[in-house]
Amino acid sequence: MAQIKQQTLLKETQISGVGLHTGVDTTITFKPASENYGYRFVRIDLENRPILKADAKNVIDTSRSTTLEQSGARVYTVEHVLAALVGLQIDNVIMEIDGPEVPILDGSAQLFTELFEKAGIIEQNGNRNYFELNSTITYKNEDTGVEFIAIPSDTYRLSVMVDYNSDVLGTQFAEISKIEDFKTEIAGSKTFTFFHELEYLYKNGLIKGGDLDNALVFVEKSIPQDELDRMASVFGKPKVKITDKGYLNNVELTFNNEPARHKLLDVIGDLALVGQPIKAHIIAKKPGHFNNVEFAKLLQKAAVNHKKLKETPLFDAAFVPAYDINDIMRLLPHRPPFLLVDRILQISNDEIIGSKNVTMNESFFIGHFPEEPVMPGVLQIEAMAQTGGILVLSTVPDPENYLTYFMKIDNVKFRNKVVPGDTLFFKLNLISPIRRGICQMKGIAYVGNKIVMEAEMMAQISKKNSTK
Repeated sequence: MAQIKQQTLLKETQISGVGLHTGVDTTITFKPASENYGYRFVRIDLENRPILKADAKNVIDTSRSTTLEQSGARVYTVEHVLAALVGLQIDNVIMEIDGPEVPILDGSAQLFTELFEKAGIIEQNGNRNYFELNSTITYKNEDTGVEFIAIPSDTYRLSVMVDYNSDVLGTQFAEISKIEDFKTEIAGSKTFTFFHELEYLYKNGLIKGGDLDNALVFVEKSIPQDELDRMASVFGKPKVKITDKGYLNNVELTFNNEPARHKLLDVIGDLALVGQPIKAHIIAKKPGHFNNVEFAKLLQKAAVNHKKLKETPLFDAAFVPAYDINDIMRLLPHRPPFLLVDRILQISNDEIIGSKNVTMNESFFIGHFPEEPVMPGVLQIEAMAQTGGILVLSTVPDPENYLTYFMKIDNVKFRNKVVPGDTLFFKLNLISPIRRGICQMKGIAYVGNKIVMEAEMMAQISKKNSTK
């Protein structure tokens, strides 16, 4: 299958408007970005121009919209512009904003979509790195009844059902079968609220930039005209009335199921915070910003594990090792029972793969859970360290005259048990170039395609009989 390339904007473009919740007028400038940059906001109005990455881990608030915080700065209401970027399959953009909130514009993603298309979209050299599911992922909020399901799919497909126990809205459903339909089917769907929420939101300063032109307002019960007129004056309108479909006539419905379509728009924008394009069928029941972001975090974790599994080295039993046990003993000072590496399968300037066959005859099984033998975690670390030590020693012309000392071990995680009969594979990669005999490595241990342990290590080589 042909690789799909990343995309960015052809040229710089900008748009101005008021923030829905802060009421602050801002201008946001969109600039082309390099491959693998993703989406980042830059608060150009603040000292040192802090950068905020569009990442679920940076979400600080989801009460009425999605708010990011990083480096001491915040950007409010990011979901609509992110949805427009995902909907047009733009991968990399710098967003310079001179205030705290993305403009609400008309309450949809339509104007952002038109702006990006007018600026132009260009293909980049790098391949698009999709998060592709290999199993179903589910999320449920027992308190609210919100549910998400992500099903493996060759495309990014979304289905949303909303139910507000409202006679006006009823139960609504919206769906797109591929993300390319976003522009015509979803982008123009406006945000919405209920009339009984409107005055509360206004009095509590939560919609300082609301003006009845950027939201659908649904009315669930009969409202006297004088109350409608009073609310219209609050938002600078001469007069409003309730349509026969149960919403104020300040704006017109674009679609009969526009609330459900807007919720789908929000899901796309919030799931952009996963940090990479998605191939999956997402099914959401009663979504909202809080649960959207929680599901995005769940997908992020799955994406990290999926990436690690994709990077699992493939081993051929007939493969001739780079170093056999005799070669290893010439390099390492360790001897049985403390020599914990059997073979080095591959070695390069920045990567090494070693293995250990775990048998019932290991000396440590005599005293470590003898009734249910499990390889001690500290010995898994030692085996990984010995493998990494060989990588460091390979950088000097006379490795037999050097020893490897480990200076630091960080971020150790044990994920699965290692038991007799397993073959442990250790894959270590340099985190940074080796300098003055000091090496930093990231290691992952596998049994089959299952990750059992991982750690970051720092080691130093020193001549034998010299001071460390």
